[in-house]
Amino acid sequence: MRAMSGWIAFWDSDHSIYVNARHCDAHYRLLAADICHLVPSAKATVLDFGCGEALYADRVAATVGRLILSEAAPQVRARLVMRFKDAGKIDVRSPETLSDLPDQAIDLVILNSVAQYLTPAEFADILRLFRRLLKPQGLLVVGDVLRPDVSALTDVVALLRFAGSEGFMGAALIGLVRTVASDYLRLRSKIGLSRYAEADMLAVLTTAGFLATRATTNLGHNPARMTFLARPA
Repeated sequence: MRAMSGWIAFWDSDHSIYVNARHCDAHYRLLAADICHLVPSAKATVLDFGCGEALYADRVAATVGRLILSEAAPQVRARLVMRFKDAGKIDVRSPETLSDLPDQAIDLVILNSVAQYLTPAEFADILRLFRRLLKPQGLLVVGDVLRPDVSALTDVVALLRFAGSEGFMGAALIGLVRTVASDYLRLRSKIGLSRYAEADMLAVLTTAGFLATRATTNLGHNPARMTFLARPA
C-alpha cells in the first residue's frame, strides 16, 4: 500500500489542489449533484469511497436511506465526523472498517477521482471488496479516470473553464503557478498516477467480476476524464 499511503499523507496535509474556498465548494457541490442523479431509490444505501471533504454530503443523504462516507486521511475523516455528527443518515468510516459490513449491503458505490492514486494491485483489492458489498443489482461508479492519451494541459484547460463558470478565475491562475512548486508535483513524479485506456479499465472491471460500460459523461467538471458504470456479473 506504499502508493496509497503516500497520497493519503498528501490529502491529509494543507495542500493547494483547491485554489480557494470557492473552488472547493464548487467541486463538491457539482459532485454531490452528480451523485444524487445516480441514486436508485430513497431507501438506497450509498458508499462514497475516498469522499474527501464531502461538503455537500447532506444533500446526498437527503435522497437516500443511508450514506456511508469512507475516507482514509485521518484529519479529513475527523472533520467529516464533526461536520456530520448530528446527521442520522450519514456514517463516517475508515476504509479498514468497511470489511465489517455484511455481504450485499450496498446499492451504490461511488469511487470518484481515486483510481489514479492506486496501484493496480490496490485497485484490484478494493474492487474485490466492492464486489462483495454490492447487492446483485447494485452499481459501482468509477469516476474521473485519467486516460494515458490526455496531457496535463487538458486538465488545465478544464480547470480554467470551470473557474470561469464558477467565478474563481484569478485564484485558478495563481493556483496553477503555485502547483508548479507544490508537493503534488513532487509526489506525482515520485509515485506516479495510474492511467487507463477505456478498454483497459473495462478489462480490469471484468476481471473483478463486473459487467461494465463507459458512461457518456464524466463525474465532475473535466470532460476529458472517464466514468465507468459497473454491475456485479
